[in-house]
Amino acid sequence: MDLMNLIRLWERKGALKRIAHPISRDLEVTEIYRRVFQAEGPALLFENIEGTGIPLLINIFGSWERIWDVFGVSSEKELLDRVTHLLNFEPPAGMMDKARALWKLKDIAGLLPRTVKKGPCQHHIVHEEEVDLSSYPIMTSWPNDAGRFITLPVVVTKDPVTGRQNMGMYRMQVLDRNHTAMHWHPSKGGETHYRKARETGTRLEAACALGCEPAVIYAATAPLPPDISEILFAGLLLDRPIETVKCKTVDIEVPAYSHIVLEGYIYEDETFLEGPFGDHTGYYTPQRPFPVFHITAITTNENPVYPSIAVGWPPLEDVFLGKLTERLFLPLMKFVIPELQDIEIPASGLFHNFVFVSIDKKYPGQAYRVMDSLWGLGQMSTAKIIVVFDRDVNIHDLNEVLFHLGGNIDPLRDITLKKGPLDILDHSSNEEGFGGKMGIDATKKFREEGHGRTWPKRAIMDEKTIKKIDSIWTALGL
Repeated sequence: MDLMNLIRLWERKGALKRIAHPISRDLEVTEIYRRVFQAEGPALLFENIEGTGIPLLINIFGSWERIWDVFGVSSEKELLDRVTHLLNFEPPAGMMDKARALWKLKDIAGLLPRTVKKGPCQHHIVHEEEVDLSSYPIMTSWPNDAGRFITLPVVVTKDPVTGRQNMGMYRMQVLDRNHTAMHWHPSKGGETHYRKARETGTRLEAACALGCEPAVIYAATAPLPPDISEILFAGLLLDRPIETVKCKTVDIEVPAYSHIVLEGYIYEDETFLEGPFGDHTGYYTPQRPFPVFHITAITTNENPVYPSIAVGWPPLEDVFLGKLTERLFLPLMKFVIPELQDIEIPASGLFHNFVFVSIDKKYPGQAYRVMDSLWGLGQMSTAKIIVVFDRDVNIHDLNEVLFHLGGNIDPLRDITLKKGPLDILDHSSNEEGFGGKMGIDATKKFREEGHGRTWPKRAIMDEKTIKKIDSIWTALGL
């Protein structure tokens, strides 16, 4: 499902609204979008952005129905089924097992990206001397933003040593007609490639793909292990391979069905004091030096659409992206931590301040083992507060979470404090990206864990009574 097919589909379903009224890209789009999102409204296609001739699309991921459309599925289960079968892959034993394993590998091989000689994204080429970013509907989202920011880019870089490509999503502040800042954080794929390029004394080539298949946009945000390709992951989620094409001025391959591609490079030591920017934390992130991206060419398709997103005080559209990641990566976390039953990463905690998990507890200290395992899983390392509950707690119900959190802990016994990495946007820590973390054991306690009394049973109705009352409920006239 590329962007144009989705626009047509959503129009037929009444899930997209075209806006012909003249609108400023500076602040006005954000305010309209914010009101529509909070009213659970449609995707918005602004056709008359002042100062540009290119439409702007926003609120792509603003409902579960549109997200299922993005992946060509009808439910969360259907999408999860495309991922979970890979986790059931066991080493083959006999001849029949080997045959089945080969078929499974063949299925994955059929989803590898395909390189084409020419893609729709290269219908028109603007060369370096003609590049002018002001002609694109790049937004200023909030009043104190430092300027206009590209907020939904798929940034593609290549490892200078291995040649392996990486896709990530890093905001890009427009500096002038053909330069942007590149806001990538430490440990991200693009920053790792940049660091390697600096060590070898070479410039880093890069490309920014805008308006590619939204499944690829999502994959660029996913917390994948370093050796897993984002574009292969997108193909897995779509159940079809993604086509890529080589850029015109840099040795980078980008999704062929992108609408707009910025090609260029980054010098090893050239930085710009980027920001401030109204971020998903609901606060402005402060100024900080980031690398400068030099644009050598812009390629577009025949009728480009510019995709965007505004982040800020939650909930906004990025909440759906975070919850999608929570659901898609739960099977992988269960694979690594078998006792894990479920996970809830609340949007109001900005997806790194709070993590609630439920476990099938069997032995003393198990909750702390789970905490340590979670803190060792990729981006989960930045989780500030992890709370562990028993398997019968519905961790998606905040009332139930607070009930058991208040009733099951002794703060002197059940809270552990640690030091470790935090999200770089966390403004509360003394040091950027580093500070205190808390683990809370809200499970029932064994005597070995320092609870000297018998743990009480929960007062719940028995199934026999529930079924009997169900059978006579209509007759009661209630």
